[in-house]
Amino acid sequence: MKRPPDYIIFLVIILLMGLSVTMVFSATSISAYVNYEDSFYFLKRQLTWVALGLAVMILVANVNYHRYLNWANYILLGSIILLILVLIVGNEVNGSKRWLDMGIRIQPSTIAKIAIIFYMARYIHLAQDRIKKFWTGLMPALAILGLFFVLILLEPDLGTAGTIAMTVVVMLVAAGARVLHLGGLAASGLPLFVFALMGESYRRRRIFAFLDPWADPQGTGFHIIQSLYALGSGGLFGVGLGHSKQKFFYLPEPGTDFIFAVLGEELGFVGSSVVLFLYLLLALRGLQIAMRAPDLFGSMLAVGITTWIVLQAIINIGVVTGSMPVTGITLPFISYGGTSLIVMSASIGVLLNISRFCKK
Repeated sequence: MKRPPDYIIFLVIILLMGLSVTMVFSATSISAYVNYEDSFYFLKRQLTWVALGLAVMILVANVNYHRYLNWANYILLGSIILLILVLIVGNEVNGSKRWLDMGIRIQPSTIAKIAIIFYMARYIHLAQDRIKKFWTGLMPALAILGLFFVLILLEPDLGTAGTIAMTVVVMLVAAGARVLHLGGLAASGLPLFVFALMGESYRRRRIFAFLDPWADPQGTGFHIIQSLYALGSGGLFGVGLGHSKQKFFYLPEPGTDFIFAVLGEELGFVGSSVVLFLYLLLALRGLQIAMRAPDLFGSMLAVGITTWIVLQAIINIGVVTGSMPVTGITLPFISYGGTSLIVMSASIGVLLNISRFCKK
């Protein structure tokens, strides 16, 4: 018998989306006026994405999640095609091909995140009796992960590729895969990871900037330093909503990758802590749904979706606070953007549908 959906998760998402509309307007109004002569340029688009995201979330929440057992392979295949297309005909921005212009701009790597979660949940559901075995259980799953990792790395987008890899590993561990097997593979793949990390000059510069941003304050360290200035200026209660100074072209990407810095500056430690609490609440409720799901497929879907969203939030906030090297990962449900918001909203819709089947 179906139960009502998890209203706490729904409320958390509504609050995050409301905060998104507020902070996107605050963070982008100056650049929007300078570049488009319309302070509301980004706000109007974000309101559209939020409305679409809510509609998609409610729609998907009413679709029985068991249907994805049959759809998972097709979603995976479609995602692979999009990842290949973006490498061939994608729009190149700052040396990376991450966007496809198909009437509307879409980011295939964002779609790939939910596609591989669907596939892995299905695979684990069907292979649960051999997931502890290395060759017949673990390796087929990791082969698909490797394909996605390489395709996204070629864009290049190491941050997204790493997020997908960590999400899949968490799903496999939760399903009962041997940590010894995964640890051995991680150790053997470490040289390749180091090569991917240090093989490109811009990645090396980001690592060095992370270790000592003040060594090149006008170059590679600029992002981190300006972000720390914003957070430090916020103090306990912030400088006030709309009163950020760093958004006046000091802070790069104030509406996307570094929106948490503007939030910390304007709302202070208290406002930042509220955001962290909302993500923590989402993580706890998502894992609770995973534990109470009626079958392994639903459980793995809940683990994957929750891990992906919370992990992405951790990475974004880690970058903004100088705890991690700079990477182009947005803050879930708060950063400006369409593809990410709609795909994540659909994912939350899946999570809400699973919650309707949970045991008491």
